[in-house]
Amino acid sequence: MKIVPRPATTKNPPEQFTGDVWLDPVALPQDPSQRMVVALVRFAPGARTAWHSHARGQTLHVVSGVARVQSRGGEVVEVRPGETVYCPPGEEHWHGASPDHFMEHLAMLENGDDPTSTTTWLEHVTDSEYAGR
Repeated sequence: MKIVPRPATTKNPPEQFTGDVWLDPVALPQDPSQRMVVALVRFAPGARTAWHSHARGQTLHVVSGVARVQSRGGEVVEVRPGETVYCPPGEEHWHGASPDHFMEHLAMLENGDDPTSTTTWLEHVTDSEYAGR
């Protein structure tokens, strides 16, 4: 058994996020055989990711607030605390907080053979896309 020191909270980069978003790692691979990554992600009101996809998919579990999530070509859906969303491998999507409340979710994904290619970041989500128009 190994107790893993708690990493510092980081603020996510503006190249990949609109608004203020913070990440607290929960589980990070400790050796090459481990692939699971889990983070608690906190979004300020209206903050959101850019469009992106994950090589092995992503599971989002909303802890507090109300999330907005959209798959490319789909409707913007609201996700409430206790609800979970699965984004399949390669599916382009974005997620963020509703306009009036902070939102926290657990982000769970599996690294690929090359951890640097696990997430593919795309363009920022427009205000119209965020609003569901």
